[in-house]
Amino acid sequence: MRMPIGLQQLRHRPLRLVVALAGIGFAVLLIMMQLGFRSALFESAVRFQERFNYDIALFSTDSIFIVRPQPFSIRRLYQTLGDKDVEDVSPVYIFPAVWKNPWNNNRRGINAIGINPEDNLLDTQGFEENRTLLRQQDVVLFDAASRPEFGPVVNEMADRAALTTEVNDREIDVVGLFKMGTSFGIDGSIITSTDNWLRLFPDRDRNNIHLGLISLAEGADPVVVRDRLKAYLPKDVLVMTKPEFIQREVTYWNSATPIGYIFAFGAVMGFVVGAIIVYQILFADVSEHLNEYGTLRALGYSNRFVSGIVIQQAAALGILGYIPGMVLVYWLYAMAAGATHLPLYITFDRAATVFIMTLAMCAISALLALRKVRRLDPAEVF
Repeated sequence: MRMPIGLQQLRHRPLRLVVALAGIGFAVLLIMMQLGFRSALFESAVRFQERFNYDIALFSTDSIFIVRPQPFSIRRLYQTLGDKDVEDVSPVYIFPAVWKNPWNNNRRGINAIGINPEDNLLDTQGFEENRTLLRQQDVVLFDAASRPEFGPVVNEMADRAALTTEVNDREIDVVGLFKMGTSFGIDGSIITSTDNWLRLFPDRDRNNIHLGLISLAEGADPVVVRDRLKAYLPKDVLVMTKPEFIQREVTYWNSATPIGYIFAFGAVMGFVVGAIIVYQILFADVSEHLNEYGTLRALGYSNRFVSGIVIQQAAALGILGYIPGMVLVYWLYAMAAGATHLPLYITFDRAATVFIMTLAMCAISALLALRKVRRLDPAEVF
């Protein structure tokens, strides 16, 4: 089989081909990294909303996002028990605390969560088997996926039953591990009982909670119950189903903060950079071969045939440049995930989206470069 003319022209200038593939690979890398960080932002931001066990959540109308929620009266949560479909309720206390690294005495903010250890509230590794340990006084469970700045807690816990340190200048024991992970707003987390949480925050009122989790009777429709509770409860709390609570957090990071916009803008810039690189390569190739294109036109070949050569080159550049770019992305995702503990991984949907974007990027560049070919008059060439 003969090699298509477009591929032969690319092979004719190997150095230019390498430069073009490097440029496209860089564009693919830039787009994938930006989309990856954007996805990691949203996925990590809603870890607790997704893994808490509940059907409906109560949240203060003054709260912006879950890292620093505003308190509301626990009476609102108990008022929901008047609904016939509400089976159980669980108050949750959330606020940043100060963790003392017991190895170097450095202090760092950590997310502290207070719950009733009798309730299996969290669907995550390590919580179910360790939650009963929280019945003890001044003990916590430590997130094994926290950032390393908190110290080698995980390694130490493999060799001992408890690790002593300080949280908010109060001596506590780490008696177990669970696995949750970091986010753009949380570097690490600890979970403890409600009583222990209130000892860490003595100025906090037990009757002011930060999150209310509601479990419904089997078969109850969360949307219907939500609407009834909205009509019944005062307007100082938000009543949300689980998907709504998750979406509220995503919306905050995507629209209320510049982070989501920055990552999306970075992906667009990667697309533009790649398109410019491909256009320059194709335009230079077209300019060098105007005589050949003019000869083909003079021999009777259609404008469509001549344009097809340039489109072949663009498609080949897109496919060949995509492969090394994805190889680099795979390596950088692993490096970044290890350093940040963020959920960075390649998904089929994201890889397919970037592949289509790469082909579109090359197609746009080809159409721009083809303007010179379409205006070509064989008589002017000769």
